[in-house]
Amino acid sequence: MENLEGLLEQAPDLIMTYGLKILFAILIFFIGKYFSGVAQRLVQKLLTSRKVDPTVVSFVSNLAWAVVFVFTVIATLGQIGIQTASLVAVLGAAGLAVGLALQGSLSNFASGVLMVLFRPCRVGDFIEAAGVVGTVDEITIFSTKLRTGDNKIIVAPNSAIMNGTITNYSTSANRRIDLVIGVSYTADIALTKKVLAEVLDNHALVLKDPGYTIGLSELADSSINFVVRPWVKNGDYWPARFEILEQIKIALDAAHIEIPFPQMDIHVKQLPESK
Repeated sequence: MENLEGLLEQAPDLIMTYGLKILFAILIFFIGKYFSGVAQRLVQKLLTSRKVDPTVVSFVSNLAWAVVFVFTVIATLGQIGIQTASLVAVLGAAGLAVGLALQGSLSNFASGVLMVLFRPCRVGDFIEAAGVVGTVDEITIFSTKLRTGDNKIIVAPNSAIMNGTITNYSTSANRRIDLVIGVSYTADIALTKKVLAEVLDNHALVLKDPGYTIGLSELADSSINFVVRPWVKNGDYWPARFEILEQIKIALDAAHIEIPFPQMDIHVKQLPESK
């Protein structure tokens, strides 16, 4: 009973002491979290005003947020009464185990740094990487966000992108359209090439320099195949491709040049009647 009465007498002091510590710890955490966002926005604004590449802006601003947030957590723990120096020592001793457990995240972080340094792709580039195709929306510390043509967001780990092949379609101003047009063996080769050339010559999106290529590439099973390779502006690739294919079909029909399709001839033989 005496111990209980002693605790009850000390309760107000304990509540005041530890209650204030917990209250201040909560305040430190939320204030630090707020300033993490402020630091991220300030770094983003500063780098953007200096016309730094958007890829670097995204990565560095996310890194600034992470650094401030880590210091916030350490300050919060220190306010509660946890010895942060001892905590740092323990974390250092456990660094190997943590590194092994988080090797995927560390690999993504390292890949993110390499992407910023070597810039195989930038924000706004249209790329094919990690088995997906899309426009780079953002490169963060651990992952890259891609926006697909049908407006889906795909988040790919940085390590998956850096450890594979990256096809960047946005590095050059011009892009070549590769088409294969098959016509019948009865078609006149010279006339066919003339019709294909007229389509490209009259198309507004086809560039005059560099010039296009039209050539007979293959004597296939049921058709003779021509390669048609015009150059267009990068942003005009898909509209030009669709329009050129449509106009080639119309022009070949007008010239009575057949576009063959796979066919199968079936010969039926009548067996002699058995006696």
